Amino acid sequence: MNAKPFLKFPILLFLFFTTQSVYSQYYPGTDWKSKKPSKMKMNPALLDSAVNFALKNDSKTNYNIKESLLASYKNEPGYKIAGPVQDRGKPAGMIIRKGYIVAQWGDLDRVDMTFSTTKSYLSTVAGLAIDEGLIKSVNDPVINYISGETFKGDHNSKITWSHLLTQSSDWSGCLFGVCDWADRPPKYTNPEELKTRKFLEPGSVFDYNDVRVNLLAYSLLKVWKKPLPLILKEKIMDPIGASDSWKWYGYDNSKVDINGSMIESVSGGGHFGGGMFINTEDHARFGLLFSRNGKWKNKQLISEDWVKAVQQPSAASKSYGFMWWLNITGRYKDVPSNIYTAEGYGGNFIVIDKDRDMVMVTRWLEPSKLGEFMRMVIAASE
Repeated sequence: MNAKPFLKFPILLFLFFTTQSVYSQYYPGTDWKSKKPSKMKMNPALLDSAVNFALKNDSKTNYNIKESLLASYKNEPGYKIAGPVQDRGKPAGMIIRKGYIVAQWGDLDRVDMTFSTTKSYLSTVAGLAIDEGLIKSVNDPVINYISGETFKGDHNSKITWSHLLTQSSDWSGCLFGVCDWADRPPKYTNPEELKTRKFLEPGSVFDYNDVRVNLLAYSLLKVWKKPLPLILKEKIMDPIGASDSWKWYGYDNSKVDINGSMIESVSGGGHFGGGMFINTEDHARFGLLFSRNGKWKNKQLISEDWVKAVQQPSAASKSYGFMWWLNITGRYKDVPSNIYTAEGYGGNFIVIDKDRDMVMVTRWLEPSKLGEFMRMVIAASE
């Protein structure tokens, strides 16, 4: 008997099991499956403690968001709310292990403001522009892509996409009625002094500034020539099965002429109102996409290179990548250094723990308690 034909079977079996292992990761469909923590090698009692901790540590942020914003930013010259706002909900969250829900609490379907967590979505739209070749390199000066006065001048012309993504541009100017110097100015500083300040070399200093983040959104709109929410919906949110309930807003004065059509330039957070309004489950799907290196089922929605890029510490701040917060310097003590987070005002968080194939989403958790919450969830998984 000729034994050669039988040699095919081990090869076929190897290919079968290899293929199975590649595609064996679970991704939620319309209905997201849950599994008992014990089935996912998690300690049920410790996990329950983490959930109870999140419920008990409701954010101290005023439930009336308009009042909260006006109080928080009262020292900003000429501060006003220019975009939509809504009162906040109560604590809610999900813990995902290997794609399955192992814990959840609160109203997962409630659409809430998410403030600067929006920045990680904005960063994603920039990554898509890189993937599609609309932007050749993050190190290109933005002026190469944007006409007009926005990036003209000795200082602003040096600003690259990377500088905007890492909040280190020190761009100087006004956008939609707000000037860069009016956003989170140093206390007790005369506005006239801020207007005539010495510029910092782009890329040298991290400065959290929503005017400049909105500048990134404006610049991406100019590049895409389509509404950024539409780009996100078509290329990310619909493919991952997100709901249609999320909305991404700009301001009442942020419409931009794009080839004769007036299109709203969205904001990168809720500092002046607006930003992303989204439910907890949609956040979790977005987090799962990043924990799986930008792949959803058998389709690469955003390149793995971009997912890696957002986790690289910037020269200006080792705690900040491309609009994701990093733990390389131990911002959160006794938490793995490779965990990274999307973070928003009032306690809105998406936590990516790729090593454990785990995503944590928590809404309205008192921000100072996030580290302890992460440690409790991680302990439950070990």
